[in-house]
Amino acid sequence: MKQTLLIFLLALVAFVSCNDYNNVLKSNDLSYRYEAAKQYYYQGDYNQANTLLVDLIAAAKGTNQAEESLFLLGLSAYKGRDYEAAATYFKKYYESYPRGTYVEEAHLYAGRALYAKTPEPRLDQTDTYTAITELRDFIEAYPGSRYRAEAEKIIFELQDKLIEKEFLAAKLYYDLGGYFGNCGSGESNYQACIITAQNAINDYPYTPRREEFAILILKSKFELAAQSIDSKKEERYHAAIDEYYGFTNEFPDSKFMPKARALFDSAKAYSTPVDTAAVEK
Repeated sequence: MKQTLLIFLLALVAFVSCNDYNNVLKSNDLSYRYEAAKQYYYQGDYNQANTLLVDLIAAAKGTNQAEESLFLLGLSAYKGRDYEAAATYFKKYYESYPRGTYVEEAHLYAGRALYAKTPEPRLDQTDTYTAITELRDFIEAYPGSRYRAEAEKIIFELQDKLIEKEFLAAKLYYDLGGYFGNCGSGESNYQACIITAQNAINDYPYTPRREEFAILILKSKFELAAQSIDSKKEERYHAAIDEYYGFTNEFPDSKFMPKARALFDSAKAYSTPVDTAAVEK
């Protein structure tokens, strides 16, 4: 009996709420519709708020309500996790109202929304580059903003995602090794690994993954030399040995040192005496 009563009461509340919402939709009173939209927003009823706000923006064009409605529409979409729509609304706000009341916040929220919709590192990272650009534009526009530290933190997180993408790609090339099914004429997976890892180091010189990129380059150069035809073998072994000395200088205590030394020992026939003191210097 109690359960039946509870269901009835919930249904009644839903009916009344729906009835109220329909009345708001039919009303021509912009102030009333705007206050109702805000109420739905604060209650977390973002779909209802969105519908009312979209209509208000068109109906109240040129008024303060239109400006506020557009910003609130962005917030409603953001909190409703429709991040693509949120980014669009916030960008429209700061482009439409460059001196608006909420322009700084709109810039930041556009970046936040784009950040929220970025995919995992294995997938295409176009959205990640877009989010970084948006947040850099925010910092450039508001260098003294109280939100600057947050924007910079998000940019670093997004860059870490790009670095992870490059690391996964470089590692995949290395793991594919001598498989030529995905290679063009004259190309090698090891060469692709070297180029990908080196570009990542150049683009992100302070990445915590620098050592891991470096060992991938080193291993790939030795593997490439070992699999080369005789006319290229000596030149490529010398390049690998040079890479070994560079690696040991930069990462003398590396956990990968046993592997690096084993690779070097396997190529001793191609090594030339070096001034150890000079190398360490």
